[in-house]
Amino acid sequence: MDTPLSTIAVVGLGTMGTGIAEVLALAGREVIGIDTSEAAARQAVTSLEASTARAVGRGRITEQERTDALARFRTYDTLQAAAEAELVIEVVPETYEIKQQVFRELDAVVSPTAILATGTNALSVTRLAAESLHPERVLGLHFFNPAPAMKLVEVVSSVLTAPPAVEAVTKLARELGKEPVAVGDRPGFVADGLLFGYLNQAAAMYEANYASREDIDAAMKLGCGLPMGPLALLDLIGIDTARTVLEAMYAESRDRLHAPAPVLGQLSSAGLTGRKAGRGFYTYDAPGGQEVVPDALTPSAEAAAGDGRSIASVGVAGSGTMASGIAEVFAKAGYTVVLAARGQEKADLAKARIAKSLERSVSKGRLTAEARDETLGRITAAGSLDAFAEVDLAVEAVAEDLEIKQQLFATLDKVCRPGAVLATTTSSLPVIAIARATGRPEDVIGMHFFNPAPAMKLVEVVRTVLTADDVHATVRAVCTTIRKHPVDCGDRAGFIVNALLFPYLNNAIKMVEEHYASLDDIDAAMKLGGGYPMGPFELLDVVGLDVSLAIEKVLHKEFRDPGLAPAPLLEHLVAAGCLGRKTGRGFREYARR
Repeated sequence: MDTPLSTIAVVGLGTMGTGIAEVLALAGREVIGIDTSEAAARQAVTSLEASTARAVGRGRITEQERTDALARFRTYDTLQAAAEAELVIEVVPETYEIKQQVFRELDAVVSPTAILATGTNALSVTRLAAESLHPERVLGLHFFNPAPAMKLVEVVSSVLTAPPAVEAVTKLARELGKEPVAVGDRPGFVADGLLFGYLNQAAAMYEANYASREDIDAAMKLGCGLPMGPLALLDLIGIDTARTVLEAMYAESRDRLHAPAPVLGQLSSAGLTGRKAGRGFYTYDAPGGQEVVPDALTPSAEAAAGDGRSIASVGVAGSGTMASGIAEVFAKAGYTVVLAARGQEKADLAKARIAKSLERSVSKGRLTAEARDETLGRITAAGSLDAFAEVDLAVEAVAEDLEIKQQLFATLDKVCRPGAVLATTTSSLPVIAIARATGRPEDVIGMHFFNPAPAMKLVEVVRTVLTADDVHATVRAVCTTIRKHPVDCGDRAGFIVNALLFPYLNNAIKMVEEHYASLDDIDAAMKLGGGYPMGPFELLDVVGLDVSLAIEKVLHKEFRDPGLAPAPLLEHLVAAGCLGRKTGRGFREYARR
């Protein structure tokens, strides 16, 4: 196995196989492309020619480098062509039967020292290796799609894999310009193991009619900075492929979060497998197309609109970062704002925080000095909620404690004029429990802003079973006026974003607890393989481990799913006072400021 891996065979020339072949050929390897379909082989050559031509046009490679790479790629229709290969990478359809047949046939073809790699992301590498006469040379080499662009490669060892084989392909991955992550053999490995549980929960959320496909996708893109929403991503991956991965994960974990949502099976059985079929959760302009076209489920502008109440003045209750951020947002949009805190001094400090924020915007050229002065002039700092007597909309942004919020809303019920809309910014508490503290629960709604409020575009609009239609219409219209994107959801724990985000974070912690992968490898896998702006442990330390634990507990209490129980490691760190960046230590240690 101590070879330079200069001649490599790729078995299966679909999208992934062709992408891997391109990476190898451009890196100077001799590539033997094998596919029993002549059409697939021809398409692979055509795709490689087109892709490398684009790379030349963009200045990424020279014309000579393109010519050399194309000359290094040869196609064949039989596994006998792999005889001279030092490494064989199979990316045939994701079934044990087909992959096992490939491994059995390769045993009779390749050198005893050749390494055999499977590109599976769902099947057991150990089970596939057991079909080989030399299981010690079998491992997993999981590239991500599109292979030329994605940096992550998961190198998967079974209990039978020889360390020299792992070392050889790890070295190869680095020479290809990839970031190899070493993982053990379990369905989904790191990236897909975390990703597909999240995608499954999003599908189940949609199936339950909790939120529309557009709102689920917008919430995760705008609330978490993800490159794609989960349902659009399922369409891209292939709904049938996702179901296969989840079936394999559930077979091992028996975790209900991995049990494929029934809608995945229904769509797969109907042939609605996503982009490749032209229809999945969304409808596309053609099979294999990328452009979403309207269909019967597309919401109309009329459906989203409605007769609302007139809003000219807004009261914001609270003195923290979120309260001052929300007050700034409303004032910038032209509303008259009353910012009330427990005492005039706290209110004045909150307004001073807004002044600093506006000044930063001026210094960066995002705001004129005149606009800054006008915005500040619209804000009145008050030391009591009595100042809310004439506001049209009251927004609460105080501590995430049900009793505190209920007391505040009981006060708003007495202070605010009849017809005023009362909104809570809670991210995890039941809005109806807050609304019932008033004598007008029909006027109460959730407006969950994301931090920092001036920068984050998303607002989750949470209506209870008692919220009036015109109150809902009013808040959606207000969100548009303040240049936020409203998404509708019902009054249940986590709403959209936290209900999908925190089980994913919890599962990442469980991977570390089980010594499956390191913090750094998991963070790298999700950033490089999933396009996430932050790895799960980076995000947990930023959010705060105490906040994360509180949300996990709320989700577990609401849904009673054992898979949602907070990871013990998270509870231990919180008990030890390791709360993340704010305390200088969480999953990682940070320099004190």
